Amino acid sequence: QLQLVESGGGLVQPGGSLRLSCAASGFTLDHYAIGWFRQAPGKEREGVSCIDSSGYANSEKGRFTISRDTAKNTVYLQMNSLKPEDTAVYYCAARSVWYCSKYVTPSEYNAWGQGTQVTVSS
Repeated sequence: QLQLVESGGGLVQPGGSLRLSCAASGFTLDHYAIGWFRQAPGKEREGVSCIDSSGYANSEKGRFTISRDTAKNTVYLQMNSLKPEDTAVYYCAARSVWYCSKYVTPSEYNAWGQGTQVTVSS
Protein backbone atom coordinates (compact mmCIF):
# COMPACT_ATOMS: atom_id res chain seq x y z
CA GLN A 1 0.00 0.00 0.00
CA LEU A 2 1.32 3.40 -0.97
CA GLN A 3 2.08 5.57 2.02
CA LEU A 4 3.57 9.05 2.25
CA VAL A 5 4.65 10.81 5.43
CA GLU A 6 5.61 14.47 5.46
CA SER A 7 7.83 16.11 8.06
CA GLY A 8 9.89 19.23 8.55
CA GLY A 9 7.20 21.86 8.93
CA GLY A 10 7.18 24.47 11.66
CA LEU A 11 7.30 28.14 12.50
CA VAL A 12 9.84 30.26 10.62
CA GLN A 13 10.42 33.99 10.35
CA PRO A 14 9.96 35.80 7.03
CA GLY A 15 13.05 35.39 4.90
CA GLY A 16 13.91 32.08 6.51
CA SER A 17 14.18 28.60 5.05
CA LEU A 18 12.71 25.18 5.68
CA ARG A 19 13.24 21.77 4.16
CA LEU A 20 10.26 19.47 4.05
CA SER A 21 10.63 15.72 3.67
CA CYS A 22 8.25 13.20 2.15
CA ALA A 23 9.10 9.61 3.05
CA ALA A 24 7.53 7.04 0.73
CA SER A 25 6.78 3.42 1.56
CA GLY A 26 5.02 0.59 -0.23
CA PHE A 27 6.47 1.70 -3.55
CA THR A 28 9.67 3.10 -4.99
CA LEU A 29 10.27 6.45 -6.61
CA ASP A 30 11.46 4.70 -9.79
CA HIS A 31 7.93 4.42 -11.15
CA TYR A 32 6.01 7.35 -9.72
CA ALA A 33 6.00 11.11 -10.01
CA ILE A 34 5.78 12.91 -6.66
CA GLY A 35 4.22 16.30 -6.19
CA TRP A 36 4.21 18.87 -3.43
CA PHE A 37 1.05 20.88 -2.75
CA ARG A 38 -0.11 23.41 -0.22
CA GLN A 39 -3.41 24.57 1.13
CA ALA A 40 -3.92 27.77 3.06
CA PRO A 41 -7.04 28.33 5.18
CA GLY A 42 -10.01 29.14 3.00
CA LYS A 43 -8.13 28.49 -0.21
CA GLU A 44 -7.96 25.65 -2.68
CA ARG A 45 -5.10 23.21 -2.68
CA GLU A 46 -2.45 24.34 -5.16
CA GLY A 47 0.49 22.63 -6.79
CA VAL A 48 4.00 23.67 -5.83
CA SER A 49 6.38 21.31 -7.59
CA CYS A 50 6.72 17.85 -9.10
CA ILE A 51 9.60 15.47 -9.67
CA ASP A 52 9.30 12.55 -12.05
CA SER A 53 10.79 9.07 -11.84
CA SER A 54 13.91 10.15 -13.74
CA GLY A 55 14.56 13.01 -11.33
CA TYR A 56 13.37 15.78 -13.65
CA ALA A 57 11.79 18.55 -11.60
CA ASN A 58 8.95 20.89 -12.49
CA SER A 59 8.56 23.77 -10.08
CA GLU A 60 5.81 26.38 -10.09
CA LYS A 61 7.41 28.34 -7.25
CA GLY A 62 10.80 29.85 -8.02
CA ARG A 63 11.90 30.01 -4.39
CA PHE A 64 11.22 26.32 -3.86
CA THR A 65 13.36 23.41 -5.03
CA ILE A 66 12.25 19.81 -5.18
CA SER A 67 14.75 16.97 -5.01
CA ARG A 68 14.88 13.31 -4.08
CA ASP A 69 17.08 10.66 -2.53
CA THR A 70 16.22 7.32 -4.09
CA ALA A 71 18.31 5.42 -1.54
CA LYS A 72 16.09 6.82 1.20
CA ASN A 73 12.95 6.75 -0.97
CA THR A 74 12.37 10.33 0.10
CA VAL A 75 11.46 13.52 -1.71
CA TYR A 76 12.38 16.94 -0.35
CA LEU A 77 11.10 20.48 -0.78
CA GLN A 78 13.65 23.17 0.01
CA MET A 79 11.87 26.46 0.63
CA ASN A 80 13.89 29.68 0.74
CA SER A 81 13.06 33.35 1.29
CA LEU A 82 9.80 32.38 2.91
CA LYS A 83 6.96 34.88 3.06
CA PRO A 84 3.88 35.05 5.29
CA GLU A 85 1.77 34.11 2.26
CA ASP A 86 3.60 30.77 2.14
CA THR A 87 1.81 29.79 5.35
CA ALA A 88 -0.17 26.64 4.63
CA VAL A 89 -0.40 22.92 5.19
CA TYR A 90 2.02 21.27 2.79
CA TYR A 91 1.25 17.86 1.32
CA CYS A 92 3.14 15.43 -0.84
CA ALA A 93 1.35 13.05 -3.16
CA ALA A 94 2.15 10.26 -5.58
CA ARG A 95 0.98 10.03 -9.14
CA SER A 96 0.62 6.56 -10.70
CA VAL A 97 2.55 7.54 -13.81
CA TRP A 98 6.25 8.29 -14.07
CA TYR A 99 6.05 11.81 -15.48
CA CYS A 100 4.94 15.24 -14.29
CA SER A 101 2.32 17.27 -16.13
CA LYS A 102 3.08 20.83 -17.19
CA TYR A 103 0.92 22.03 -14.30
CA VAL A 104 0.96 20.33 -10.91
CA THR A 105 -2.72 19.52 -10.50
CA PRO A 106 -4.09 17.84 -7.34
CA SER A 107 -6.69 15.78 -9.21
CA GLU A 108 -3.94 13.89 -11.05
CA TYR A 109 -2.46 12.42 -7.85
CA ASN A 110 -3.65 9.23 -6.20
CA ALA A 111 -2.04 8.86 -2.79
CA TRP A 112 -1.58 11.65 -0.26
CA GLY A 113 0.28 12.23 2.96
CA GLN A 114 -1.29 13.73 6.04
CA GLY A 115 0.37 17.13 5.59
CA THR A 116 2.75 19.26 7.61
CA GLN A 117 2.04 22.80 8.80
CA VAL A 118 4.31 25.62 7.71
CA THR A 119 3.81 28.98 9.40
CA VAL A 120 5.79 32.03 8.34
CA SER A 121 5.48 34.78 10.89
CA SER A 122 7.56 37.20 12.88
